[in-house]
Amino acid sequence: MNALLNVTLPVFGVIACGYLAAKLKILGPQSSEALNAFVYYFALPAILFIFVARAPVDRIFYWPFLAAWGGGLAFTFGFLALVSHFFYRDRLAVLTLRSMNGVFANTGYMGIPLVMAAYGDAAALPAIMATVFLSVVCVSVMVALIEFDLRRDTGAVNIARDVGLALVKNPLILPVAVGIMIPLLDLKLPASVALFFDLLGNAAGPCALFALGMFAAGQSLRAGMAETGVITLVKLLLHPLVTWVLATRVFEMDHLWAVVTVIMASLPTGASCFVFAQRYQVFVARTSSATLASTVLSVVTVSILMAIMDVVIPAT
Repeated sequence: MNALLNVTLPVFGVIACGYLAAKLKILGPQSSEALNAFVYYFALPAILFIFVARAPVDRIFYWPFLAAWGGGLAFTFGFLALVSHFFYRDRLAVLTLRSMNGVFANTGYMGIPLVMAAYGDAAALPAIMATVFLSVVCVSVMVALIEFDLRRDTGAVNIARDVGLALVKNPLILPVAVGIMIPLLDLKLPASVALFFDLLGNAAGPCALFALGMFAAGQSLRAGMAETGVITLVKLLLHPLVTWVLATRVFEMDHLWAVVTVIMASLPTGASCFVFAQRYQVFVARTSSATLASTVLSVVTVSILMAIMDVVIPAT
């Protein structure tokens, strides 16, 4: 519990600072979008690049982990996509953001420090790889689906061309593609280059959370509580449950990797979802509410999960 509170309280603190900055009119109404633009075009690309560049090549393709983590993401995304389609009749862009709210966990700014505090430095590697997977696969899928929806009136050939160009030009895709070549080619980043990306990337989390707080200050969090509740329950309960089944009953994984994989799935919606929602002006208010609600409730749900982890995933 203490380890989780040590991570979540600073997260809430940064959100609260953004909330107060908006309420006290210290920053103007456009500041939230300006901060998100900085995160989207500069800070997030930097941290994605450095995460991937430092990933051990032998664990980039650790198949039991990829299958369990990816399978949990795919199942949960698909479940929410069906809910979004049949109950809310959402267009594809909204369906994508709603579903991503249920799977895009806060692995980078909550997950990595949390598991390191609870299980030691060895737990950092699976947490980092979970973050890399989200960055490579989920970001690519999210951008492709949203761009496809926004350009669907241009014809099939133009859609394919436009979506392809959007992915190539996207500031979050290219850094990952370049970064993954570093471990694959066994290259070493100069210390000054690594420090540059660390400095720039470390701003992503605080700025995204601050912008989230500013946006929340102008919204009624009571609106759409039923929608927010569904997303939050799926994120905090269904996603870790499916991942636990895959990590322990379907695939054979290293014990620590299995534990960390389930914990990563149990984390609340990451602030990066809000960055994308505001970037495309799609599902913004609900993403803000889901991020805040899941973060608050995760203090209880993640604490319970960690308390029973040795029973849920016994050591072999």
